[in-house]
Amino acid sequence: MWLVERDLHGWSSLDRSVGSMSPDDVSELNDMCKTITVGLGALIAMYVLGGVTARHEIFPWPQLSVLRKTFGAEKAAPPSRYTFDDKERLIGDETKTPVTCPTQTDRTAVLLILGQSNAANDGGQRHRSSYGARVVNAFGKQCFIAASPLLGSTDTKGEYWTLLGNKLIASGQNDSVILAPLAYSGSEVARWAAGGDLNPVLVDTMKQLQASGYRITSVLWVQGEKDLVIGTTAEAYRQRFMSMVDTLRQHGVGAPVYISIASKCLEPSNGGFKEHIPDNAIVRAQLALSKSGHGIREGVNSDALLDGDDRYDDCHIGGTGAEKVSQAWLTLLRGDRRLEPSG
Repeated sequence: MWLVERDLHGWSSLDRSVGSMSPDDVSELNDMCKTITVGLGALIAMYVLGGVTARHEIFPWPQLSVLRKTFGAEKAAPPSRYTFDDKERLIGDETKTPVTCPTQTDRTAVLLILGQSNAANDGGQRHRSSYGARVVNAFGKQCFIAASPLLGSTDTKGEYWTLLGNKLIASGQNDSVILAPLAYSGSEVARWAAGGDLNPVLVDTMKQLQASGYRITSVLWVQGEKDLVIGTTAEAYRQRFMSMVDTLRQHGVGAPVYISIASKCLEPSNGGFKEHIPDNAIVRAQLALSKSGHGIREGVNSDALLDGDDRYDDCHIGGTGAEKVSQAWLTLLRGDRRLEPSG
């Protein structure tokens, strides 16, 4: 057999050992070297192939991933208090307190809240009802004491609608407030128009409220940032928004629709631009729509109202912003109390 010896200077030269080997020993050594080389090559190839196939989802990685999941090699996700639907909308929260839905009177506000992230659960401050079951979150023909995050919208952070509900009661405007949010982070107006994927969800939400005995008193629309980024024209925005309004009217909602002036969401990390241009196609469309009749009114101008300190990440509304926006909505809704909705 061949032998590799070690001397005081480290490994002795292989040729000194090889010189004393028989031809059979040399052949065996060569075979062993080839085997080691092939094995190392295979390991390197498997490492590279695994990285590439995992990154690009090509054979055999997807198949191996399925096998891992099938045989339990992959750890299950840790439990969460939240439940979401297939569109990532929050539909369950173990901490919610169910209550009997308040009976609607002429002093009840039923607010249908629509839009994207600044109408959803993306706020920097959470709020809860200061009046127990007098401010509720209506969802799925049930009512829950209002508390961030609200069921019906995406994400699980804060929101300012509960704060608005508290203000409406504290001001004496209403005895009870029903919050019915349906807001999707990052949604463009086309998704809300007839033919869009959110239009049927809107219809279903209206039907659930009606089945619960509620007549919507105001529709609050906070959206536009996404459309500015993707380059929606003023005319396209107008047509798609009116299509959504037509959906509301066709399903018996005669309440005023408040369209916010909302187009500002900065920084690429939020899907926005570095700087904001106040005079843009979306703002022009929103302002024109608010003066077009059809029961459409101007909502809160968050573009102008909020400064840099009011948006915790240059886009989404923080604690000071929530205070400003909820107060502005209160002023609008109190001022329009005399204009009762029909239907």
